[in-house]
Amino acid sequence: MVGGLARKRPPRDLADNPETWPNATINDPAASVVQAIARALAAALDARKRSLREVSMGSAVNRQAIADLLAGRCWPDIATVARLENFLSVPLYPVCNKAPETH
Repeated sequence: MVGGLARKRPPRDLADNPETWPNATINDPAASVVQAIARALAAALDARKRSLREVSMGSAVNRQAIADLLAGRCWPDIATVARLENFLSVPLYPVCNKAPETH
């Protein structure tokens, strides 16, 4: 499985305090990306006054998958993120500001 054992636990469970998802402190880089996607998705839904049902129908992403992403209960695949970004016309995947390592 891609991600190995690290993906056995949902992203929210890797937070210092899972109850504060999606604003919790997370040291796992992959889980922090999912957290950023969840925050961006929640903001887009709120700004556009869209329901999970509307977004599900328009993006062809299962409504429960969207709810699980927002709650940090799943590791979304790139197709899910791309479909949501396309339907909502908003970038969800965070931009990495870390400088590349030189060898």
